[in-house]
Amino acid sequence: MSGKPLDGLRILEVGAYISAPYAGMLLSALGAEVVKIEPLEGEAFRRGIGNASHYFVQYNAGKKSVAVDLKSRDGVNLVKALVPRFDVLTENMRPGKMDKLGLGADVCREINPRLVYMSVSGFGSGGPLMDRPAYDTIGQSYGGFYHMMNDVGDARLSGTCLADLITGVSATMGILAALVGRARSSNDTGARVETSLLEAISMLTIDAVTQRGETAQDPTRESRHPQAQNFCLNTASGGAIALHLSGSEKFWGALTRAIERPDLLDDPRFRRYPDRAVSAHYHALVEILEAEFCRRSRDEWEQRLTAADVPYAPVLSLGELAVHPQVEWLQLLGTAPSGQTLVRPPWRFDGERPNRNEPTAHVGEHTRQVLGEILSEAQVNELIANGTVVTGE
Repeated sequence: MSGKPLDGLRILEVGAYISAPYAGMLLSALGAEVVKIEPLEGEAFRRGIGNASHYFVQYNAGKKSVAVDLKSRDGVNLVKALVPRFDVLTENMRPGKMDKLGLGADVCREINPRLVYMSVSGFGSGGPLMDRPAYDTIGQSYGGFYHMMNDVGDARLSGTCLADLITGVSATMGILAALVGRARSSNDTGARVETSLLEAISMLTIDAVTQRGETAQDPTRESRHPQAQNFCLNTASGGAIALHLSGSEKFWGALTRAIERPDLLDDPRFRRYPDRAVSAHYHALVEILEAEFCRRSRDEWEQRLTAADVPYAPVLSLGELAVHPQVEWLQLLGTAPSGQTLVRPPWRFDGERPNRNEPTAHVGEHTRQVLGEILSEAQVNELIANGTVVTGE
């Protein structure tokens, strides 16, 4: 493949925080030109400190910034004038907000029938929750994730952002699918695509939904472990080891050799997978394995489990992950010109991973350049003077 796969595509982003900007980041890393429409004071995730915001840099490095007052008629008209020059428009305002601005899907697709118009919301464009504000925590909670990942009667927050991120991935998939559909259509027509936090998080809970259908019980943090034969075990050195044996008798036998407990093969509770999958038997096995794994360090267990071909992983911190030889070989992490660590897209094309080494734009840094496609220099200067746009100069 010569160049990046999305070279030549242009994305107009009217998004803030994570879900839509993350989709734009992935598309940018794949070669698309992403022009971000920001408020005059800058997108909220800049947090008043501009490019010093690590979060803003992570999700927006490599994009162009055009700062426009969308509360003004002139500002809205500028975006309308740009729409014919773009392949995709992404937005994650509350449902109906883009329509009120005059930039809804019907208007923009009438201006540019080729346009793929992606809307990201909390709950979709209808239904009783349509107008509710939604952030990552709301998506995880409504989507069943907090219930699924905790014990019965002990709901807790998860440790990181999940709903927003999977929604960004969902949006990216929808955009790419619509672009393929456009290329295959006889009239080169785009599409309106919608996704939401509530819909997208189903990509993470689909296995739990399946489990509930099989057992008629709501899954919780430990309910799948007997079936999957998962274990997370502390070691003598303080680090932990995770195991996933599933239903394989081969791996069960390998584990008994690694821990030097051949007697477990003859224990009627553990002889075959159906025996080990019984909840009481599984929890008895957990106690046995916890006692065994506390006898040796994590390094020694890694050597033993590798030699025995047992499916395992050390429980790595993010600091350990960043310097792990496999992550280094994959070249999964890159560095922004500012020195911040950036996560590169999780794909390789002909063996090459797209890099992310472009700088992060300052507010309005590309206003003059992008608007120069549709306006004269004098017209841009007039918009600057009346406060419709800022240029970051």
